[in-house]
Amino acid sequence: MKWSKYVKPYWKYFVLGPLCMIVEVVGEIVMPRLYSQILNVGVENHDVGYIVVTCLLMILTAVLMMGGGVGGAYFGAKASVNFAADLRKDVYAKVQKFSFANIDKYSTGSLVTRLTNDITQLMNFVNMMLRMFLRAPGMLIGALIMAIAMNPELARVLAVTIPVLLIVEFLVIRTGFPRFTAMQEKIDHLNSTIQESLTNIRVVKSFVREDFEEKKFQKANGDLKDAALRALNVVIFMMPLMMLLMNFTSMAVVWFGGKQVIAGDMPVGDFSAFLTYITQILMSLMMLSMLFMNSSRALASARRVKEVMEEKIDLSDDNAAHGDARVERGEVEFKNVSFRYYKNSERCVLSNINLTIGAGETVGIIGSTGCGKTTLVSMIPRLYDVDEGEVLVDGIDVKDYSLYHLREGVGMVLQKNVLFSGSIADNLRWGDENATEDDMTEAAQSAQADGFIRSFEKGYETELVQGGLNVSGGQKQRLCIARALLKHPKILILDDSTSAVDTATEASIREAFRNELRDSTKIIIAQRITSVQEADKIIVMDDGAITGVGTHEELLASNRAYQEIYNSQMGGKEAA
Repeated sequence: MKWSKYVKPYWKYFVLGPLCMIVEVVGEIVMPRLYSQILNVGVENHDVGYIVVTCLLMILTAVLMMGGGVGGAYFGAKASVNFAADLRKDVYAKVQKFSFANIDKYSTGSLVTRLTNDITQLMNFVNMMLRMFLRAPGMLIGALIMAIAMNPELARVLAVTIPVLLIVEFLVIRTGFPRFTAMQEKIDHLNSTIQESLTNIRVVKSFVREDFEEKKFQKANGDLKDAALRALNVVIFMMPLMMLLMNFTSMAVVWFGGKQVIAGDMPVGDFSAFLTYITQILMSLMMLSMLFMNSSRALASARRVKEVMEEKIDLSDDNAAHGDARVERGEVEFKNVSFRYYKNSERCVLSNINLTIGAGETVGIIGSTGCGKTTLVSMIPRLYDVDEGEVLVDGIDVKDYSLYHLREGVGMVLQKNVLFSGSIADNLRWGDENATEDDMTEAAQSAQADGFIRSFEKGYETELVQGGLNVSGGQKQRLCIARALLKHPKILILDDSTSAVDTATEASIREAFRNELRDSTKIIIAQRITSVQEADKIIVMDDGAITGVGTHEELLASNRAYQEIYNSQMGGKEAA
């Protein structure tokens, strides 16, 4: 990952910001000297004209300093905000390219924290750096030169103070970095806890588990509090110690410098200016320490952002041999396919799958929970890649399609139905962003959703809350089916997507599929035999393997697993 990518487009701001701060630094260095001249020359000689001219010069310097300060703040803000916006855009784009396996490595809360809190920390650090990167060292060097030039003997006090301050800063940074890293991880955990609880608030309430969720939140919140206090204790300890060293240095200067003034070896104006320069030196060291302290937190955030940006995506179409190919017929073939979720695991989720699904066929898949049904169909649009064997669509390995063209040809209604905040029409247009009202109505009618949509006061413009929590489970399923139908896919996969609708509505949906999707391949995963018994063929799965393929009648006559499922659901009665 190259951080310079986010600097180059705004290099003018990155240059102008520090340069403006240099103007302020020059003013800071000049001002004490002008003030000392007023005391040493103007007051000493009662020269009012000299005092007036010098004061006017100080006013001009102050105005220039104000301009430099405002300019530095403006360009620093422009640079840091644009830096963060571009970085956030790229991190989000990278997450969108993640495969399911990549997403499984990070919790949702962690990704949210990295996209928000971590990038905000980097933005604040860039802004601070641009304002202090030249200002603090410039003031330190300038004031140090002026102090030594003015009184080398008195400046020896700094030979003790500066090394001590530098040692303190080193220890603080060394201690702070791992603590700030730990704090960011606790923020991850807290965000994940909050998201899970709020997303599933209806389940929490239905099981009366509010107390449990509150305790879980309190633990996550307490862990974050402890981690934050451990990190901030470093800052809490550093600031008083730095102030103590500053005060000792100032007292030493006053003690030894006061003796020189009394002895007549040092003018009062020079003493006043020297004391100001000492303060500037110590303040610049304070600014540097704050910069380094924030850098430790920013480095922790940068490492976390870099992890996401450098995550190797295990599923891409960079080497697609048929990148321009599109799904035309919808024929699917599995050849010796095996798959493991965890590559080091000995147990396969799918074992040696061989299966051919003809174009336009309606295929049912049935089997016990966890037998690999969803994983099998997930191979078709490449939500996962096979470990062994190959999956062919229209005779082409799915790895040789572009992901866009492959997934455009496959409509999938997942087991977990997801709707987004926005209107019903907005959600349906996920299937076709250019869909007309007639297109949406037709798809909704096929999915048996048009009736309940029109029962709402605003119809297709009815607003859905996040996750579609203001519609029932059956309504949500039918909206997701309508959304998939708007794609007009050559392959339609329904993953137990009618489980929440009544049998009559399900029969109407199947009838619409037969009439309006004749040329599409339809793959239906179901728990109910009535959902698949009219399919051209039914696939029976058990423990990651195919144990039977045939029509309802054939399997009922020959497949023991299918017979057991049928008898458990139908009470042993033969289908009419």
